[in-house]
Amino acid sequence: MSSEQWTNELDRELPRPLHAQISSAFRDRIAGGEWPDHYRLKPEPDLADEMGVSRGTLRRAITTLIAEGLLVQVRGRGTFVTARAIEPSIAQRLTSLSEDFESQGVRWETDVLESIVGPVPRPIASLLGISVEQPALRLERVRRTDAGPVVYLVNYVRTDIAVGIEHVDFSEHSLFASLEQNLGLTIESGRRTFSAVTASAEVAAALDVEVGAPTQYIEQITYLADGRSIEYSDIWIRTDRLRVTSLLSRR
Repeated sequence: MSSEQWTNELDRELPRPLHAQISSAFRDRIAGGEWPDHYRLKPEPDLADEMGVSRGTLRRAITTLIAEGLLVQVRGRGTFVTARAIEPSIAQRLTSLSEDFESQGVRWETDVLESIVGPVPRPIASLLGISVEQPALRLERVRRTDAGPVVYLVNYVRTDIAVGIEHVDFSEHSLFASLEQNLGLTIESGRRTFSAVTASAEVAAALDVEVGAPTQYIEQITYLADGRSIEYSDIWIRTDRLRVTSLLSRR
């Protein structure tokens, strides 16, 4: 955009501060799609010069939009338009979705559909390293944000290792935090397999989508520091509300 166009948008005669006018102009570009998700703004010195304002004024406008969640600054890379769908780091690090939500300032809550100790399907028992006769906790939950249901999770947790885990109120506490902070276990590694699947009737009801709607499916196995598997998860994600993104480096 030319300096002349910015001059037409910013009125120095108005009682409204310039930084507030800049914030509004940026909001309009984001809302209108001119600045799409992940759009990188010009460097602040260049943008301030182009707009004919001081860097302090521009910085104040940008800080306002960062606080509103519309922009994000990445050290050494610049200022970007925030993705409108939640983008957890679960494809990059062994974080839980609740940890990702908290780090991104997303308000969320958990509905516990079932929490019961009982038998485990044979394939899952094999992955957990237990016999089919050995019971485990089956934990079924839906994670919601202000937009509605986002994630449907079914976890199987080894109760022979995580003793007492069945007594945790998972509407208030996350699984990983309960294992590490409450039970003193150390989660070391995990394996996540990603695939695209259509929603079954059960998944559709949990995520409030049509049967057959596309979802992101994740199969997860989590291991402790001593190498023992501690939990297995089936995870279905509403891709219109949450996207899985990987940041990759060639070297």
